[in-house]
Amino acid sequence: MARKLLIEHAEVPEIASYDIYRMHGGYASVEKALKTMSPEEVVEEVKKSGLRGRGGAGFPTGMKWSFLAKPEGVERHLVCNADESEPGTFKDRYLMEKLPHLLIEGMITSSYALGARRSYIYIRGEFMYVLRILEKAIAEAYANGMLGKNILGSGYDLDLVVTPGGGAYICGEETALLESLEGKRGNPRMKPPFPAVKGLWGNPTVVNNVESIAAVVPIVNEGGEAYAKIGIERSTGTKLISASGNLVRPGVYEIELGLSVEEFIYGDDYCRGIANGKQLKACIPGGSSVPILPHYLVTKTAAGTDRLMTYESLADGGFASGSMLGSGGFIVFDEDQCIVKNTWNFARFYAHESCGQCSPCREGTGWMEKVLYRLEHGQGTLEDISLLEEINKKIEGNTICPLGDAAAWPVAAAIRHFREEFEWHVKAPQEAQKRNFGLISAPIEA
Repeated sequence: MARKLLIEHAEVPEIASYDIYRMHGGYASVEKALKTMSPEEVVEEVKKSGLRGRGGAGFPTGMKWSFLAKPEGVERHLVCNADESEPGTFKDRYLMEKLPHLLIEGMITSSYALGARRSYIYIRGEFMYVLRILEKAIAEAYANGMLGKNILGSGYDLDLVVTPGGGAYICGEETALLESLEGKRGNPRMKPPFPAVKGLWGNPTVVNNVESIAAVVPIVNEGGEAYAKIGIERSTGTKLISASGNLVRPGVYEIELGLSVEEFIYGDDYCRGIANGKQLKACIPGGSSVPILPHYLVTKTAAGTDRLMTYESLADGGFASGSMLGSGGFIVFDEDQCIVKNTWNFARFYAHESCGQCSPCREGTGWMEKVLYRLEHGQGTLEDISLLEEINKKIEGNTICPLGDAAAWPVAAAIRHFREEFEWHVKAPQEAQKRNFGLISAPIEA
């Protein structure tokens, strides 16, 4: 079982309260940073750690922090992206619900490092009960001198505000989030300028995911070099994984990066295999927006090496035979699952959540949803499969934000690896709707 740096105390009774959290070492990173370290030294420890953004992009966090502009007399902000909207991902919600003070501690330490004196947690609108948990924890932090004026006598001031979004997937994109936080429609901004230069209300801003900010706590407590020794190569530290689908034991797991995918799916300490004695058919390893992998590419790469739970290994082979770690939304399909139906379901989501700003996404996601509906409901043609591929090419890389790519990649990968199943829905539509397709036993050429 992996060493737990984030959720070790998640099941401790009353750990969501300030007093119990403090009893288990809470707020030690705030004391260490504010009393013994300069902001620059905190940034340097995060750089040494090799921490990469845990929201999906995997960009080095310390490097992102170093890009923050620091013009004289201009306010800076840290914004926590708690708008967890990616289908198949629920680890941030778990962390905030169980350990709200861990996120608050990370916000204080990170804000100090960035020179931010007013920071924000932007939480998904559907998480109102979690928002109440955070508000209570923030009030406790204020009452105990961890927020507000002159924190721990250090001379550092910080106000922390939690605010709900309107329930839009697009507001998980950092610039759309900033627009929404300013009270505007949550449409992504053109870049440049990037938020690090011109972000919230035109001020330099860093936007980080919940898990990324929480990870700053053990990094500061134990040192960046110690954190970097966990994991392998450029995938350092631990990662929260949201495991769902046809598994014996789904749930939130904290793994050391470098664990084999096979061990994660079948190991007794993790998911314990496929439910009901079924066979593995496919897996989406990083949330609904990353490419699906057929069973023969889930635990092994195309080169025959073990597939690992790392940014690099899951991407091995590019989109031809790889995927992405993404947000860690690990969705497993057994042999009875219909790939066409599931792909259509994802396409419905992306068509609904497109902000409509870019015509390739606005029109293309709608077309994909309609064509996949036809295929799933026995009304499709073989030409529809080629049409889906053409629509994907029109969307991918042609939108302001990544939602277009997020909608296109799952469809392209599903056709690439499961073309025979798509064709079967055309050639035997009534049979396809009545019985299961079963396992794909060999690679299918696109």
